[in-house]
Amino acid sequence: MTAYYSATTRGIEVRVRPFYLEDQSDPDEGQFVWAYKVTIANVGQRTVQLVSRTWRITNGVGRVQRVHGPGVVGEQPVLEPGEAFEYTSGTPLDTPSGFMTGAYHMIETETGETFDVAIPSFSLDSPHANTKLH
Repeated sequence: MTAYYSATTRGIEVRVRPFYLEDQSDPDEGQFVWAYKVTIANVGQRTVQLVSRTWRITNGVGRVQRVHGPGVVGEQPVLEPGEAFEYTSGTPLDTPSGFMTGAYHMIETETGETFDVAIPSFSLDSPHANTKLH
C-alpha cells in the first residue's frame, strides 16, 4: 500500500499520496517518475482561495529544485467550509528516490488576509531505491 501524508494548517488539511510510475520511468536511463494525488480540504470556518504554490523537490543525492507558480493544475480553487479540491500531478527525478515538500499560498476571501498552508513532506521511493528516505 502506498504511504499517505497529511498536514493541517489554519483549518486547511492537505493529504498527499504519491505513486511510482513504472511505465513512465526508465531506470537504465536514470529517469524515475512519480504521480501524486493531493486533496485540499477546508475543515475550518472561513472561505479561502488557493492563489499559488511553492514546491521544494529534493532528489536522492540532495539536489534541490524549487517550483513556484500560480494555482495548481491551472486552477485557483475557492474552498468554502466543508469543501475539498483534488488533483493529480507528477514529477520526474534522476535518482530512484527523493522527497517533496512545499506550501500553498492562500487568501481568506472575506478579509483578504494571506497565509501559507504546509504541504506535508512526502517520500518518493521507487522499487529501485536501496533505502527509503522518509
